[in-house]
Amino acid sequence: MKVFQNEQHDEERALYGLDGIQVLNCKFDGPADGESAMKEADNIEAKNCYFNLRYPFWHNDNVLVENCEMTELCRAAFWYSNNIQIKNTKMHGIKALRECSNIELLNCNVISPEFGWDNENINCNFDTKDAFWHGKNILVKDCYVKGEYLAWYCENVTFENCTIEGTQPLCYCKNLKLINCKMIGCDLSFEKSDVDAEITTEVDSIKNPKSGVIRVPIVKEIIMDDPKAKGEIIVE
Repeated sequence: MKVFQNEQHDEERALYGLDGIQVLNCKFDGPADGESAMKEADNIEAKNCYFNLRYPFWHNDNVLVENCEMTELCRAAFWYSNNIQIKNTKMHGIKALRECSNIELLNCNVISPEFGWDNENINCNFDTKDAFWHGKNILVKDCYVKGEYLAWYCENVTFENCTIEGTQPLCYCKNLKLINCKMIGCDLSFEKSDVDAEITTEVDSIKNPKSGVIRVPIVKEIIMDDPKAKGEIIVE
């Protein structure tokens, strides 16, 4: 692999289109304010790097990012990429992951509005807003997911052994499944959703599920004021 070490890059497409690179202790920052540092590059290892510019990883295959920092200015960091590992990394730019697949996040700190739109095969802990909107074919397992308006308009998404926290989660979903999940502070849940849910904790309120079955030990309020809402709520 070609090695870039202890360098600073601020030009447009600094490492564009390369295949097989190690990027070690590098900074992507500077007055040229260039974008898309590693766009369309493949087989990348980036370790102990600082990213302060936009769109560093677009259209990539096979990416490892470890012990890195992505600032608020590093917006839209990973788009249209596949086979990504992100470890011990700060991801603080908006829209950090979109339309990517086969993603593993380990011990990351993510502060990223609109995180995770339209991704496939991703697993971690989330504290964000609008996570998984329009996501398809996703399994979220053993995760803590905190944030408003979780996974609206998603399709074929399963949450297994998860804790979900936040207002108005899981609305307008198709083929949504919850297996052995906890819900904290979740009101107006499941509106207009096709859902099969097994919840182990109290839910604040459930509103007009479109179809399916929701099993819950306690629910403070059930709102069924839409004649098209045919979902069944079983309080066990």
